[in-house]
Amino acid sequence: MKWIVLLGLLAFSECIVKIPLRRMKTMRNTVSGKNMLNSFLKEHTYSLSQISSPVSNLTIHPLRNIRDIFYVGNITIGTPPQEFQVIFDTGSSLLWVPSVSCKSSTCSTRRRFRHLLSSTFRSTNVNCRITYESGRIKGKVVHDTVRIGDLVSTDQLFGLSIEEYGFQGLPFDGILGLNYPNISCPGVIPVFDNLMKQGAVAEPVFAFYLNKSKQEGSVVMFGGVDQRYYEGELNWIPLIKLGSWTIHMDRISMRREVIACSDGCEAIVDTGTSAIRGPRRLINNIQKLIGAKRCGFKHYVSCSVVNTLPSIIFTISGINYPVPARAYILKDSLGYCHTAFKEKRVTTSTESWVLGDVFLRLYFSVFDRGNDRISLARPV
Repeated sequence: MKWIVLLGLLAFSECIVKIPLRRMKTMRNTVSGKNMLNSFLKEHTYSLSQISSPVSNLTIHPLRNIRDIFYVGNITIGTPPQEFQVIFDTGSSLLWVPSVSCKSSTCSTRRRFRHLLSSTFRSTNVNCRITYESGRIKGKVVHDTVRIGDLVSTDQLFGLSIEEYGFQGLPFDGILGLNYPNISCPGVIPVFDNLMKQGAVAEPVFAFYLNKSKQEGSVVMFGGVDQRYYEGELNWIPLIKLGSWTIHMDRISMRREVIACSDGCEAIVDTGTSAIRGPRRLINNIQKLIGAKRCGFKHYVSCSVVNTLPSIIFTISGINYPVPARAYILKDSLGYCHTAFKEKRVTTSTESWVLGDVFLRLYFSVFDRGNDRISLARPV
């Protein structure tokens, strides 16, 4: 999920912690080309055997797929614990949930944190404002104990929203950011960073398995990688931007013709975004190529043509990652078919794309903080 933060802000575990999902040193310069990638990996001594294991002693926490828009899971905050349903989001850094003091209409339909009921709660004098693609919040930064399955982050800094805008009808309580610490939030340590600092995870790695067809069965795992969720090799890709899950993409093609990213471009791997987002001109060109027509905020095609539409190929580090039409065409609750391509609202000087859940449902993804890299593999 694309966020812009404006103001604001155990003992060693040998097992991988898996959180079931329900379906409802960083490199500063671009690294591209197969030879450069191989050289990069040879310089790192991170052993895959250390982070890839069929360990049976796993903590499982379910995530639910909600209308192919969000993957959400439950966490608890406070002592005694209060439960919240959150999006596990690699596109943002901060954990936030609604405060009991939130007066916005959207908060009335959400679980709100009751700080007076928690014996481990501590307040601060830091306020925060967060803006992202579909809305914004205003609130304050506080401390408390956060639990994700068996993982415990003590004295965790997180946000309590006092006002919310743009969240109407969205079936989650808050966001748990899994991005790098944001330089706009000095002093606020994200949950995963705190877990690493406190020695709660065996390795500085987490991974996502997003089920393509079932509401249940999706998983986020912390502390390692379970080989039972993917087949073949993990294809590692170095990050190219400080403090962000941003990689270099070679090109985007269809029917063997390059249709975008012709000179290479940036791509953010974002579990908090459902769509594939890109620059307006290039997104509109893709819509034309597949015969989609705009109606309101979406582009629609006849459901009868889905099986005839071509795959769109995303080439990353010399490897092709096809996204077939059955993945990038979604059917809404009324039975109409629309595309999963959307324009980015935040423009940049360089061509930049966001690979959201439409892409990640097709590929098992590993986020390696220890070596500043991402891996993609075919899921089982």
